[in-house]
Amino acid sequence: MLPRVIKVEPLPAYRLHVEFDDGVAGMVDLAGELDGEVFQPLRDEAVFRQVMIDEFGAVCWPNGPDLAPDAMHSELVREPLSRLRRRQKKGEAQPGAQSRVGR
Repeated sequence: MLPRVIKVEPLPAYRLHVEFDDGVAGMVDLAGELDGEVFQPLRDEAVFRQVMIDEFGAVCWPNGPDLAPDAMHSELVREPLSRLRRRQKKGEAQPGAQSRVGR
């Protein structure tokens, strides 16, 4: 089953706090992603703050742009490579998929 966003909150500097139906939650930074004809209008903070969730559990805005929930979910559960390398050097067991972010 694909993850669905159940809560989204706009944050300063073009960031979003998102929560998924499986308990994964965290911050997504879109500051470097708001380019192109579709996403450029979101650089207006008033427009960016109009973020909502559509009927499919995707983050979207009234003017048309939307974000794939599976891509955001993957970004939030992915463990930073530098942290994984430190664990490997210390001989710690490699973790499986991280089940919660920001908890």
